[in-house]
Amino acid sequence: MSHNDTIPLYQSSQSDIDEIENMMNAGFQSGPGTVLPARPPSPIRPSIPVSSSPFVQSNLPPLPPSSSSAAQKATPVPAPPSLPPAVNFGSSEGSKTTGFGSPPNTLTEPVWDTVKRDLSRIVSNLKLVVFPNPNREDPGKALRDWDLWGPFFFIVFLGLTLSWSASVKKSEVFAVAFALLAAGAVILTLNVLLLGGHIIFFQSLSLLGYCLFPLDVGAVICMLKDNVILKMIVVAVTLAWSSWAAYPFMSAAVNPRRKALALYPVFLMYVSVGFLIIAID
Repeated sequence: MSHNDTIPLYQSSQSDIDEIENMMNAGFQSGPGTVLPARPPSPIRPSIPVSSSPFVQSNLPPLPPSSSSAAQKATPVPAPPSLPPAVNFGSSEGSKTTGFGSPPNTLTEPVWDTVKRDLSRIVSNLKLVVFPNPNREDPGKALRDWDLWGPFFFIVFLGLTLSWSASVKKSEVFAVAFALLAAGAVILTLNVLLLGGHIIFFQSLSLLGYCLFPLDVGAVICMLKDNVILKMIVVAVTLAWSSWAAYPFMSAAVNPRRKALALYPVFLMYVSVGFLIIAID
């Protein structure tokens, strides 16, 4: 196909082209078009005032003060009571006058003061356990301040007395007596605890040791008087005394139905000690 060749157009296409050319010519002849007027501005809206403080001030008048708040402001606050002067509980005077606070420091006190305090405690517990007194009806109150120095002293003293009374094998006699008394006290305490007794382990040891005091007295008398009949009488009296001293404490510690199971071993141990006192010559 050559450049000069033309392709005939359809009648509808030619009419459209003619219409477009006519519109273009009409636009050039009329000049620049008119600009439509701009949209009128919108009315000004009222703005919300912004305050620098976080709270908006109110136009309402302030409320009058209530009667309760006025009364609270008018009521004076009472002054706190003055504290009593401080007491040094570490000193002996503070502990004696008040009775409260920590006990005095016994690490820096003289040795003689410690010995006197222990001896006074031993004498006090011995009176509560062995001799008749109103506190025997309350076993917990009688041995509330229990100790082990007194029982240890009575066990060693009884062993020494029996060894002095023996003519031969003194060391063996002391060893047997000390082992019998020490092991017997531990076994009797465990027996009471296994029976459901309400007693402290060391408190029971202290009680059984203090109850040996009558037998210590009987051993000293039998050592001085070498008479079999006198020995039997003394041992019978001191044995009854020791059993009487231990009865209220051991019976109150267990159930009444198990009282015999707790008292019988105690009586058996004291009988064994009495037999040693009579037999040793």
